[in-house]
This record gives sequence, structure tokens and C-alpha cells, in this order.
Amino acid sequence: MTLDRAARRQLADTALAIVVGALVMTAAAFDDGTAPADYVLMALASLALAAYRRAPREVLAVSTVTTTAYVLHAHPGPLAALPVLGAVHTAARAGHRGVAALASAAFLAGFVATGPTRQEIVERTLLLAGWFLCALVTGLADRNWQAYLRQTEQRALEAERTREEAALRRAGEERLRIARELHDSLTHSISIVKLQAGVAVHLARKRGEEVPPALLAIQAAGGEAMRELRATLEVLRTDEPTGTPALLVERARAAGLAVELSVSGDERPLTATVDRAAYRIVQEALTNAARHAGPAEVTVRLDYSAAELAISVDDDGGADPSRPPTPGIGLTGMRERVTALGGTLRAAPRVGGGFSVHAQLPLGVTEDVS
Repeated sequence: MTLDRAARRQLADTALAIVVGALVMTAAAFDDGTAPADYVLMALASLALAAYRRAPREVLAVSTVTTTAYVLHAHPGPLAALPVLGAVHTAARAGHRGVAALASAAFLAGFVATGPTRQEIVERTLLLAGWFLCALVTGLADRNWQAYLRQTEQRALEAERTREEAALRRAGEERLRIARELHDSLTHSISIVKLQAGVAVHLARKRGEEVPPALLAIQAAGGEAMRELRATLEVLRTDEPTGTPALLVERARAAGLAVELSVSGDERPLTATVDRAAYRIVQEALTNAARHAGPAEVTVRLDYSAAELAISVDDDGGADPSRPPTPGIGLTGMRERVTALGGTLRAAPRVGGGFSVHAQLPLGVTEDVS
């Protein structure tokens, strides 16, 4: 049977605890003053390490108390500090630096009390102090390294997402360019041909002459070519996904994001450019909230007025106004869309915490769809 990742981790942690316990007990077996109760204390201190991922502070407390009690009772050598060293390292790795330092000081104080001579006290204390300092430093270094790895992975995912968006945007821009070129170069010429054929047919009928079949075929073909060209241009102009902000909100809810939608004003159909911009703004804002806001609540508000559409997407996540984010391709593309429509955009952390996106889109923008 194949074990999942969590089971393999727990198995490795348990094996580590057993190894630490075996080392401490082996060293204790050579001390004449070790009593059965001391073995119990060592077993508790060592086996507690198996739960360091789930409860690092609790493990640190159990290991420190039991090991200190063992040291005070049996007066063992420095190797007895091994369970506490492991607990200090894991607590510092989890970010509990202060608690780890206090536990180190408490154990060292107990160990100092067992020294029979001044010289032995100084030597053992300095040795253990160096060990505990190393445990704290390596724990913090490991924590920083893990944070760096997570940040690097996050940046790689963000870069991949932005590359895909940039590629889609470039493809859409190319489709629009082709549509404009076809519109400018072909529509006019086909219209002229159709018009001239229609005039010739009209004059022939007016004079009572028989209309040549070729002329009728040219007129019919011109009309059919215009219809097919318009259909082709519509396909090329479709560079944005179809949907509504309400659909985006439903998808975000299905993905686990706590989001609410409110609409005020006279909701009505929008022009294609404004509708696409509104869709993209809400999509990008919800994506950023899902990726960066953590377990936050998000509110999407659409306010329709006579002259503009106001879009607000606010979350109560951990964004800090003193550390504004660096705009990525998503925010930059959002701002470019709003600016192209003559609107305004504000995207920044809120004073009370969280992030806010507010866009105002004029509703008088039209586009050529012929």
C-alpha cells in the first residue's frame, strides 16, 4: 500500500524521535545514577518530537520540562540535551523564536545546577550554550529557506500565468489587427462591386433589357461575400471570454473564496468594450484576492449610473498600506483597459487592511462592429 505525503512525514518524524531516544538512553545506560523514572522522562522527551510539525510549542514545553527534570535528578552528560535541542530547532523553524530562547535558558539553568565544580560548570554550560545557539540559528535559517522556496514557487506560477495572459492578449490583438485590415481592404471593394452590379441590373431592367445572368450572379455573390466577411470579422474580434461578473463570482465561490456580489443602479446591457473591460477587472481582482488575500472575505459591487459603471472589489486580507505591492502584468493590463476607455482605476491596500480595486468606466464608449 502506498503511503501519502502526510503519512510518510509522520513516519519519518516518529523514526527521528526513536533515534533521539535511543541515543539518549544509550548514554544514560552508562551512568550509574540513572533510575527507571529517568528512562521514562527520557522516553517522554524524545517521543514528543514526533509531533513537532503539528504542535512545536507544546513539544518544546514537554521536552524541556521532562529533560530538565531528568538532568536535575540524574546529573547526566551534555548528550542528555539532545531532545531539547531538537525541540528548540523545530520551534525556531516554526517561527517561535522567543519561546525557543526561553526554553534554552531554562534548560541551561537546570543544567548549571548539576555541575560539581566551577570549571565543569563553565565548560558544560558554554558547550551547551553553543549547541542551543546553533539550534536557534539553523531553525531560523531553515524557516527563511522554506519561505524563499515558497516565494520562488509562487513567482514561477505567477510568471507562468502572466505569460499565458500575455500570449492570449497578443493573440487577441493580432486577431483585431487582422479584422481591421480585412475590414479596410475588402469590405469597401466588395461593397463597390455589389453596388455597381446592382446599378447595372437596375438600369437594364429600367430600359427593358434582359439582365445578363452573370450580372445577377455577381450581385448575389457580392451580397454573400459581405455576409461571410462580416461573420469572419466577428469571429476574429472575439478575443475575450464570454461571461458576466456574476458568473465569475459563482466560480470563485465554487473554488472556496468567500465572495459577495451587490448590484445597484439601473443594470443594463453594455457596449462590447465596456463589458469586456468590466469582466476582466472583476476576474483579475478575484484572482489576486484568491492568490494573495488568504482566508479573506471579498465584496464585489457594481454601481450603474447614467454616465458610468463603477466597479469595486474589496477584501479584508493581510495587505498593508505601508507595503504597496509591485504592479504585475495583471494590474497593468487592468489599468490599460480602463485608461483606453477614458476611465479611472485605483488598486491599492486599504487603510484598515486588505486590498481594494475601484474602477470607473464611462458608458458612452462605442466601437465599430461593422
